Amino acid sequence: MLLVADLVLALHLLWILWVIFGALFTGGRVFLTAVHILSLVWGVIVELGPWPCPLTIAEQLFEARAGAQTYSGAFLTHYLERIVYPDLPESVLVVAGLTVCIFNLAVYAWRYHTRLRSAH
Repeated sequence: MLLVADLVLALHLLWILWVIFGALFTGGRVFLTAVHILSLVWGVIVELGPWPCPLTIAEQLFEARAGAQTYSGAFLTHYLERIVYPDLPESVLVVAGLTVCIFNLAVYAWRYHTRLRSAH
């Protein structure tokens, strides 16, 4: 079960990278753009809402079943804060996450605006 927990953790990291950098890979691909925009909306909901991320819940479940010590709190707080953002409050991480999502949505708005201008 610990291997499954590690795979979920890897998937979680890939998800975060997709949310952060997905706009770089969606240009001209309508389906990928739609998936990334939905991913960004999901990221905003999870950051602002009281609900934990399902990937965090799955990871903790598999760790517990494997007998490993689980953590409490958000994925970002548990892993990334210790590595990248030592001694920063969780609210700073939430703001950073929201900033990334808003920036990506702004990229899409700019692309849409550019296409509209070039079409006229």
